[in-house]
Amino acid sequence: MKFEHVSVLLNETIENLNIKPDGIYVDGTLGGAGHSYEIARRLGTGGRLIGIDQDRDAINAATERLAEFGDKVTIVKSNYSEMDIILRDLGIDKVDGILLDIGVSSFQFDNPERGFSYREDAPLDMRMDRNAGLSAYDVVNTYEERDLIKILRDYGEEPYAESIAKNIMKHRAKGPIETTFMLNDIVKEALPAKEKAKPGHPSKKVFQALRIEVNGELSVLEDSIDMMIDLLKPHGRLAIITFHSLEDRIVKNHFKDNMNPCICPPEFPVCVCGRKSKGFMVTKKPITPGEEELLRNRRSKSSKLRIFEKGIDI
Repeated sequence: MKFEHVSVLLNETIENLNIKPDGIYVDGTLGGAGHSYEIARRLGTGGRLIGIDQDRDAINAATERLAEFGDKVTIVKSNYSEMDIILRDLGIDKVDGILLDIGVSSFQFDNPERGFSYREDAPLDMRMDRNAGLSAYDVVNTYEERDLIKILRDYGEEPYAESIAKNIMKHRAKGPIETTFMLNDIVKEALPAKEKAKPGHPSKKVFQALRIEVNGELSVLEDSIDMMIDLLKPHGRLAIITFHSLEDRIVKNHFKDNMNPCICPPEFPVCVCGRKSKGFMVTKKPITPGEEELLRNRRSKSSKLRIFEKGIDI
């Protein structure tokens, strides 16, 4: 299956990265290299792009797509949480821009064997890095009921987390839950009739929760934003695209904390904590897709782009 992915908010992202021909840029979620191609295309002599992805299929596809740019591009198989180590090993101290496009690529969703989609019958997997140990099968078949409830509530915002977790426990007592369609049936069985009658797939939130748990998506994002801001040169920009409220909330809060880090009580006349702003949010509200993109790519509907610019007096 060919690796294909329609890049979301492509023009808006490239425009807000303020790409300089001689700049150094990092795409922390390389995917099919849609964003990276446009970055590399704008680089001149001295410009450099580092692309990072944990999915071997993405690495292979991006390597082929970016081959025309030669040694301007360096591709690394890893997680963006290792960005500071990767740059250090490459002899790079600071960069002019960083991009993250959080979430699952179209290829991963549409490739049945990866087990990301509730619309295709496949083994429960959902690993972005196929060499990783934990899979959706492991979560569904080995986690305690209370842990399943917590995951479904916290990561899927699933209102019927308890009944779904209870039904999972009941079914796996008879034998392992091995496929996406087996899980679909268990989820449907646990829902009241009024919920099953609603539009949309009943397993959507459950699959989201499992995918986030398997790949540690929220914790990786939470632990990486401050590090990435520290890697920026003055006026360098960090652009992050998210696809659901949990991710967007993390990005928004970290950007705010880096813009206004002071922890002094509001009644203090001057700051005494010594914490200084690292920069500012380029837009108060996230950038969302326009009508044309929404018509062209329905998967862009929930996407949001936020940008942070590094300050000078740090």
